[in-house]
Amino acid sequence: MNPGEIATALKRLAPTLRPGGGEIRDLARLSGGASLETWAFAVGEPGHETRMILRRRDDQVRDGGIFSTSNPLATEASLLNLAARQDVPVAGVIHVCESDDGLGEAYIVTAIAGETRGRKIVADETFAAARQLLAAQCGQILARIHAIPPAAAPVAVSDAATELSRYEAIYRRMNLKRPILELGFRMLSRRAPLCASPVVVHGDFRNGNLMVQRERGVAAVLDWELSHLGDPAEDLGWLCVNSWRFGAPDLPVGGFGDYETLLDAYAAESGHRIDLERVLFWQAVGSLKWAVMTQMMVAAGRAGEDGALERLMIGRRTSEAELDLIVLLESLA
Repeated sequence: MNPGEIATALKRLAPTLRPGGGEIRDLARLSGGASLETWAFAVGEPGHETRMILRRRDDQVRDGGIFSTSNPLATEASLLNLAARQDVPVAGVIHVCESDDGLGEAYIVTAIAGETRGRKIVADETFAAARQLLAAQCGQILARIHAIPPAAAPVAVSDAATELSRYEAIYRRMNLKRPILELGFRMLSRRAPLCASPVVVHGDFRNGNLMVQRERGVAAVLDWELSHLGDPAEDLGWLCVNSWRFGAPDLPVGGFGDYETLLDAYAAESGHRIDLERVLFWQAVGSLKWAVMTQMMVAAGRAGEDGALERLMIGRRTSEAELDLIVLLESLA
């Protein structure tokens, strides 16, 4: 859909979004991935408007790789509501779109001010106060996410063995020959822990998917499309992958904190402590997954898909992920 079509659909929907409706203003696309779009807009007159975010799936595009099992957007909206009940900071769901709304698969939430750019969060002096809060906040928030009743969450189960198998299948389809990744799949598959009591896992909890404010810290957790039931250490390990530290490698938790602070806060909120060794296993899985993702970016860039140059640039980071993986495999050996 083009901006005009989206604006027209939102105008018809305005009375549902806001009492009395109003004009649709400041419509702008914020980002776009393989199949998802994020649009900002306002409803109402200047000075009296309500700012909102539209998240929708492009009806013409469906990624066939990593995100082919992403949650339907109605499921994402349901997860946001469940998370809010556990005091997880999330955007409030305003409306889940139906077929008659003319926006396709989509939902609309309140807009929350803040910063999502990871490099700015870890380096900009204006976020110095927030950086002192973030590691503990992440531990606390993840404990609350993992406390969402599993029976209420309409998502699938995916343990360590399943995650590794899925990414190895993608790797094999690309016919890659990278010795470090071969070693990673072999070693980690042998060490994959069982998860007797799966919890709701965010699936992409990291610096870059957090809305951060300068004084408050985390204002909202974004992008729930990969949520599933699994090992709680998966979220903790993914947060610590070096690629999400944005140039601050000495601070393993998102480029802003340390393991002890993260795990202490998680234990204080949840009542149980996750072993660092289990977190490091999942951190290694995360580096392996990211290496596969970067190679998918290379393939997409060579195929001339939208944003080809950006995808090729991200693809150059494979060796970085491989180096991280080697270090982690040595620590786990």
